[in-house]
Amino acid sequence: MVRLGSTILALAAVFAGLVVAPADGSPMPGGGAAGEVAIFYYPWYGTEQHDGAWQHWQQNQNTPPLEIASNWFPARGVYSSADPSVVRAQMREISSVGVQTVIVSWWGEGSTEAGRLPLVMKAARAAGLRVAVHVEPFPGRTPASLAAPLRALAAQGITDAYVYDSTFSPDAEWKALNAQLPGMRLFANTSLPGKALAGGFAGLYTYDVRIYDGSSFARICASARLRGLICAPSVGPGFDSLRATGDPRAKSRRNGITYDWMWRGAIRAAADVVTITSYNEWHEGTQIEAASAVGSPYFSYDGAYGLTGRAAQNAYLDRTAMWTARYRERVASFR
Repeated sequence: MVRLGSTILALAAVFAGLVVAPADGSPMPGGGAAGEVAIFYYPWYGTEQHDGAWQHWQQNQNTPPLEIASNWFPARGVYSSADPSVVRAQMREISSVGVQTVIVSWWGEGSTEAGRLPLVMKAARAAGLRVAVHVEPFPGRTPASLAAPLRALAAQGITDAYVYDSTFSPDAEWKALNAQLPGMRLFANTSLPGKALAGGFAGLYTYDVRIYDGSSFARICASARLRGLICAPSVGPGFDSLRATGDPRAKSRRNGITYDWMWRGAIRAAADVVTITSYNEWHEGTQIEAASAVGSPYFSYDGAYGLTGRAAQNAYLDRTAMWTARYRERVASFR
C-alpha cells in the first residue's frame, strides 16, 4: 500500500510537470526557464596575500594554507573569492557543466559577501549565467528589512532570491514582503508546500542534502504544484563538516552514488528547477568544485565513478554535466 501510494505520487508529479513547466523551455513566471539548473555559490573565502587576512579557511582554529576548515582540499589551492581571475574561472566552469543560474550567498547590506556580489555578477554574466541570491540568516534579518535591499537587487537584474531558514519568521510577514516584490521569485527553504504558500512564496527548495536523499522529492513536488508553487529540490554529493565545525554527523558520498541517487529523485519528480548544494561550500563538504589528492588528513575524490588521480579531481563536475544534460532531455521529452 505504501509503495503503491509512492508510485501514484511520483506519476502525479511527472504529470504535473507536463502541465506546469513550459513545454518549449520558455521563461517561467518571474524568470528562469523549464529545465533550469541552479547552484549555490559561496564568495566568502579570503587569503592573507590577497585580502590581508584569512577568511573562512581558518575556521575552527585551522591554520591555512596547509590546514583548512574542510575535509577536502581545493585543486586550485586556497583562494580568494575577491580575486577576479579565480571568480572568472569558477563562473566559466559552472557554465560549462550545464548550470544556468548561480545562487550567491548573501549576508545583508554591508557584508563581505554583498561587497563581492558585483564581481560575481560581472563574471557570471560574462559566462552566460543568471544570478540569484541566497538570503542567509544574518543578525537582524526580518522580512520587512529585506524589502529595500531586494528591490535594489531586482533593479540590478537579480529577480530570484532563495531564503534560507525562512520558517523562522511568521508566514504573514513573508506574505507581506512578497506582495511588495512583483516580478521577483522568492523561494522558501522548506519541504512543506503549505508553509511556502502561506508565506506568499513563488516556490520552495530543500537545500539540506544531509537530511534529504531524493526519495521525498516526488511527493514534495506533486504537493507544490497542486498549490501553484515552483518546486526546486536540492541535490548534492554528500555532507561532512567535521574539520570546519566539529560536527560528527556526515552523509557519505559513496563514490558518487549519493549524488546520482539525488539527481534521479529530482528528475523522477519532474522538478521545475534543480538546485545543487553546492559548488564550493567546502566547510560542509557539499562541494563539487575540483578537489586535490594532497593526502592525509584530507579526503580526495578518488574512487568516484571509478576514477582516480587527476581524472578524479573533476569527477563531480563531469557528473554534473551528465546529469544536467539528462535532465534537459527529460524536459524536452515533454514537448
